[in-house]
Amino acid sequence: MTKFHLGWFTNFSNPPWNTTWAGDEGRTWANGELHVDFARSLERACFDYIMLEDSSMVSDAFEQTSRVDLKYGLYAPKHDPVTLVPMLTASTKHIGIIATCSTSFYPPWLLARRFSTLDHLSGGRVGWNVVTSSEDRAAQNYGMDKLAEHDQRYERADEFVDLVKQLWASWEEDAMVLDRDTGTYVDHTKVHVTNFRGKYHASRGPLNLPRSPQGEPVICQAGGSPRGREFAARNAETILSAAKDPAAMKAFRDDIRMRMEKAGRDPDSCKIMFITQPVLADTESDARAKVERMSADVDSRIESALGHISALTEIDLSTYELDEEFPELSTNGHRTTLGDFLSYGNTPRTAALGWTMKNVHYVGTPDSVAEQMGETMDFVGGDGFLITGSIGRRYVGEITEGLVPALQRRGLVRTEYEHDMFRENLMSF
Repeated sequence: MTKFHLGWFTNFSNPPWNTTWAGDEGRTWANGELHVDFARSLERACFDYIMLEDSSMVSDAFEQTSRVDLKYGLYAPKHDPVTLVPMLTASTKHIGIIATCSTSFYPPWLLARRFSTLDHLSGGRVGWNVVTSSEDRAAQNYGMDKLAEHDQRYERADEFVDLVKQLWASWEEDAMVLDRDTGTYVDHTKVHVTNFRGKYHASRGPLNLPRSPQGEPVICQAGGSPRGREFAARNAETILSAAKDPAAMKAFRDDIRMRMEKAGRDPDSCKIMFITQPVLADTESDARAKVERMSADVDSRIESALGHISALTEIDLSTYELDEEFPELSTNGHRTTLGDFLSYGNTPRTAALGWTMKNVHYVGTPDSVAEQMGETMDFVGGDGFLITGSIGRRYVGEITEGLVPALQRRGLVRTEYEHDMFRENLMSF
């Protein structure tokens, strides 16, 4: 069977707080200690990385009020993931940590410096999830009236990444000479002015810190639209996909690899990770019963899903009756997410109920789910799975102490880290 990688998709936000097993985590998560325990657990299970998504708003797209966003903790509260990275890397030794930052809001030089610093602090274990953002409400928090048009945001992002990479390369690897005879700390001939001036961004450079252990952080991306896929194929080293079944996973991976070849890149230099939420129990029937319980709170599922999609698209879905067929919808926000949502049904009710369970692909005992995941990777061709779901200790333990050992017994995932740095481990198979 095909050996594959494991990551986890989460954020620096509240875990589920209103379940029997939640304890006081819904109140105490903001100090970062829950995430530290979580990272240590994933490292013991030899995960490649944790991906910390982010957003910059309290959404009022649904009903023109923040009620649903704040009631369910959809997009707020949420802390800055970049500030969590040093806590996680200081508490671990091997696992990679990816933080999300937007090319629409960060100045390129600041982002380049910040992530290079994080790479130094972590010994080469940091990645950047490149997003262009999708919400005018977020843009307004940064002094803009609205975001640029969808494809133009990617055009800006292409230039942004080009500039950031040049800044990361502005110090040669051996610029720090520490020559006691001449009293020279840095050889100035090995530190280069960037003098970048593009259509959207400009920076003189160079950075004011040495090249980081990895040279540049690992680049992550999640664009699913045709323009987003082009961007990812040119720049990303790991890509996130929410494809709904093995056929869609294979089609997505084949398309990205084809685009990478056209861009002159080796397709094996990017690992595509498919988001999933395994449901595990001691028996098959118990696992199916768990899914039934997850599906039970229909009203909350519908309202929460409609709030999510409204926030990401800035289409107020509360204006449609639950059983009213949608008209043709378009957005300047998350186009792929909107299309995915509508694929589950043509009314708010059917689409919401299907979408809330979209990541539940694998249900069963650890052994049966491990077998299913292995079969999927054989069919798709690689490269791995990005687990999502509660980072509370119970669910994390089900994955790290139940599913992962079952995968390891089959030789499907690593049993130890082969290298010291994130990129090396990600590209080791």
